[in-house]
Amino acid sequence: MNNLKVAIIGGGSSYTPQLINEFIQQHEALPVKKIYLVDILAGRERLSVTASFAKRMAEQADCDIEIIETLDRREAIKDANYIITQIRVGGLKMRRVDEALCLKHGMIAEETSGPVGFMKALRTIPILLDICEDIEELAPDAWLINLTNPCSIVTEAIDNYTNVKVVGINEGPTVFRNRFSKTYGVAKKDISMQLIGTSQLLWVTELYVQGKAKLTDAMLYKKLHMRNQKDISMDPYFLQTFGAIGGEYQPYYYQADQILEQQLEAYKQGALPSDFEQEEEKQLFSIYKHAKTIELPKGIEKRRGAGCSEAVIQVMKTIHYDLKQVLAVNIRNNGAVEGLPDNVCIQVNSVVERHRITPVQISEVLPHIRGLLQYIKAYESLTVEAGTSRNIGVAIQAMALHPFVPSAETAHALLQDMFIENEAYFQPVIY
Repeated sequence: MNNLKVAIIGGGSSYTPQLINEFIQQHEALPVKKIYLVDILAGRERLSVTASFAKRMAEQADCDIEIIETLDRREAIKDANYIITQIRVGGLKMRRVDEALCLKHGMIAEETSGPVGFMKALRTIPILLDICEDIEELAPDAWLINLTNPCSIVTEAIDNYTNVKVVGINEGPTVFRNRFSKTYGVAKKDISMQLIGTSQLLWVTELYVQGKAKLTDAMLYKKLHMRNQKDISMDPYFLQTFGAIGGEYQPYYYQADQILEQQLEAYKQGALPSDFEQEEEKQLFSIYKHAKTIELPKGIEKRRGAGCSEAVIQVMKTIHYDLKQVLAVNIRNNGAVEGLPDNVCIQVNSVVERHRITPVQISEVLPHIRGLLQYIKAYESLTVEAGTSRNIGVAIQAMALHPFVPSAETAHALLQDMFIENEAYFQPVIY
């Protein structure tokens, strides 16, 4: 099937140009003819900037992909082969509101995890389920590729409450592969990994470089630092005895005291964790909107989240050509990891085919990984239930369960403040 139609919902995102660039670079390998960029009315100005830039990139590359800018979501979805969701309900503004509330109550503020990620999920789940109703009606055979965070949570909601074929993608596996490739000086195709976790808590439990086992390579651990917490690196002995390599979110769970101390000190000075992203977006859009800009800004590939675009194209090519490749994606468990319900969404190696994606069963999970994963998945599934039912009791249970939250009383107090500030996006119900 050629002449593919793709709809990108959240087309005004600062990440859209990177996606478009990947489509252009892979145009001969993936026959996309139309890309609809769709956003809401409040995002019209940003959408205009990203769409204009996308058209200039396509023209410069002499690529016949047609870029269509629209606020009509149904028009974009109708008869699409692939729908990509990358929305941030409430924008950076609401993220910053949630961060400030979280730090006010003395807890870690992280966009996709803990209380801030929880509130983001509650704002997002109803919107994504509404989008899925349109997909079921207008493009029932399409694949939904979800990039929206918290990815595992909202992908689980879609999988459990709709009939849409969905797969969640985040940059973790791509970051790992690129990092190992650089560390060992080999091509990315020479890296083989087994991964397990969620979109925001991921481990590499097997690593092969050109067929040789490298998981316990001490030099590797010394070179792997967590880029979103530059002043915190994990204890080398702890890492070497862990039996797996953790992703960039691992310090939030094993060195939470240091992270919280840093964030609270910055908060006293009027700073929030999202300050960097806010300034970064301003700078990017100032570049995007310039009429002479026809290429991505230098260094953008190092941006957090940049690896998603590469992963999207890889998944789409594998589906389109029915390659049956093994890729690490967020997908329904279906027995792949024992000790977790079948219907939860996890990130594991999976066989990607044209009409289905099947997780590869993991024979054994280390107890300390299994325990934390079960803990986090219980929280995530309760979050899905809270987002779909709006039940305030379930919301409190979910919030109180998360490791970032010290007590049920604190969870309740923070939620009360968050619900007041998020009233325009989420109204809980008392049963």
